Amino acid sequence: MRSDGPAMAAPEDPLRKRKAGVVGPAPESPPGPGRDPAGCPARLRAGTFWLTRIMLLKALAFVYFVAFLVAFHQNKQLIGDTGLLPCRVYLRSVQQHFRGQVSWETVSYAPTVLWLLDWSHMDFNLDALALLGLGISSFILVSGCANMVLMAALWVLYMSLVNVGQIWMGVPASGDGLPGDFPVPSLDSVSIAQGDPHVPDRPVGLSVADFQNHARSGPSGGGSHSSLSPRQGLIKIRGDQCWRDLTCMDFHYETQPVPNPVAYFLHHSPWWFHRFETLSNHFLELVVPFFVFLGRQMCILHGALQILFQMVLIISGNLSFLNWLTIVPSLACFDDATLGFLFPSGPGCLKDQVLRMQEEEARGARAPRTHGSVARHTVNLALGVLVAWLSVPVVLNLLSPRQVMNSSFNPLRIVNTYGAFGSITKERTEVILQGTASPNASAPDAKWEDYEFKCKPGDLKRRPCLISPYHHRLDWLMWFAAFQTYEHNEWIIHLAGKLLANDAQALSLLALNPFAGRAPPRWVRGEHYRYKFSRPGGTHAAEGKWWIRKRLGPYFPPLSFQDLKGYFRSREWPYPKPE
Repeated sequence: MRSDGPAMAAPEDPLRKRKAGVVGPAPESPPGPGRDPAGCPARLRAGTFWLTRIMLLKALAFVYFVAFLVAFHQNKQLIGDTGLLPCRVYLRSVQQHFRGQVSWETVSYAPTVLWLLDWSHMDFNLDALALLGLGISSFILVSGCANMVLMAALWVLYMSLVNVGQIWMGVPASGDGLPGDFPVPSLDSVSIAQGDPHVPDRPVGLSVADFQNHARSGPSGGGSHSSLSPRQGLIKIRGDQCWRDLTCMDFHYETQPVPNPVAYFLHHSPWWFHRFETLSNHFLELVVPFFVFLGRQMCILHGALQILFQMVLIISGNLSFLNWLTIVPSLACFDDATLGFLFPSGPGCLKDQVLRMQEEEARGARAPRTHGSVARHTVNLALGVLVAWLSVPVVLNLLSPRQVMNSSFNPLRIVNTYGAFGSITKERTEVILQGTASPNASAPDAKWEDYEFKCKPGDLKRRPCLISPYHHRLDWLMWFAAFQTYEHNEWIIHLAGKLLANDAQALSLLALNPFAGRAPPRWVRGEHYRYKFSRPGGTHAAEGKWWIRKRLGPYFPPLSFQDLKGYFRSREWPYPKPE
């Protein structure tokens, strides 16, 4: 890796006059060699990554923005003071596990800045972390500027939420934000657009992440397949037989966590198309990742294929911001010459500045080292050693015939074995929550009314949603809950209790409350159904139904408000007040 970038221009050059953190247009300069009449570079040379760095930062900031937006909208309902799994209760249990003290062991087990804050107003704390993350990511997204402090702050803020998010934050993890520290200055400047002579040309940290690490933020679930490293391909080949006989895509679109309208039509594609999809998946995950080591042209091809693959997945399913995050490391495959067409031309444009820095580099000019550049190199070296050390068990797991999936080897989640399940769900089951105002839940004339979630299948005539990159965490966990029993998912009983109280906070996570504007239900139950897509042109589709379903049996029995008092008390959950 190069330790020095393009040299800075002479003292009169406007790039030398920039102030830390300020991005402004440079004064117009007359056309020179290699420039068009507007004064912008006619052709950028290959091998530098100034524009790439801007794209990387903006893309990563966009993912962070969406992640913090999801956290701001949903954290209070899920892990807040009266959330379904209050993080205060979780932190207290961690503290008690380590003899009631906030020690180094305690913080190491669950690294979060919430240890330093007042727990009496946890909703405020969660909102503060999310809003701070939204502010920083917005600045980077708009300006394309950052330094190590800002990127590290984003990572710390989101990790602080992930490590108290419990099952809600199981997917996606946030370790991919850390490589974002590599291609930025340390403290002396946040002006990426104008260039820092001590930032290396190629964003090496993200290039490595593109091959090995970014698959850890792929979706977890039968049928999803958004990870792009050989590890993910091995998980599939070693896992379900359907990946080997090329039939997995016969089920994927129907059984993925939250299907969208495109998935409905792709599910009904010819059998040979599904075989082609599965073969393409194996090629992209087992072969293409090695292209990154085969020279510039093959690296660019690798990046293009991986981004195309992710865009197909984005179009065909609601897999949160996972696929968007997977795209970020692939951008490191494109240098300035490749990305130049995406940037506008004009006097003082970015391409003009990049060409001047390329010319300075060609002349062999070198800028003097600063304290900031030394600090950045030191931090990069330390991060490199840390990642290498933490990667040892991950690599050993990759080589093991008993490869473990979806597991983190350290609380920082910098490296782990995250990836889509190697086995595919062959049928879709759903938990449908229902309420009744009848005083007798077992009465034959009791009228049970369905609650509707924001995105997960329920009403047979409701069109599947299209929300990517946004993410409804409760809908996602309801998909997991349908594979198990309510004993494995106690939070669903907590949700039932809140529905019995018409709790406004919990109901904000749903799309339809059948008891809105009237007394809350006297009983709530969970019913288990098998769901299948209707056939285009068939009888059910003609009736406007996207889905057909068959009842499998009860998921949990009818529950009343009084039934749950002891259950709530034993788990230290706040008892909801009927509204």
